[in-house]
Amino acid sequence: MNKLSGKIVRVESTGHMSLVDIDVRGDIFCSVVLETPESAAYLKEGGAITILFKETEVSIAKNLSGRISLRNRFHGVIHDIESSPLLAKIILNYQNTRITSMITSRSVDNLALRKGDEVEWLVKTNEVSLLAGEG
Repeated sequence: MNKLSGKIVRVESTGHMSLVDIDVRGDIFCSVVLETPESAAYLKEGGAITILFKETEVSIAKNLSGRISLRNRFHGVIHDIESSPLLAKIILNYQNTRITSMITSRSVDNLALRKGDEVEWLVKTNEVSLLAGEG
């Protein structure tokens, strides 16, 4: 499980749902949760928060241009690649923190991924979970 600490900078709610923006060292991550500030006290601007997302939810892009619907799109450098016949574990350096992605070995080949490559890593907003406080 990937884990980063940050501060909530914005909460936009409607009904029983909120879109939460989290500042992680200057990058803004976004999460959608089935809670609101009225139902969950931790959803307040300035509050410490930990974001969590699975390795299998981290996509990798190389030379991506243009707009895309994924709001969580960040730069990283490939630190290591551990491949098996079907799957590959990509370890990224993101702001001196390790982020792990699990993708198919075919994707590694198709993207010609190598250690040291600069890439973008992406996570859908609904795949980012929140944990109150810094973990």
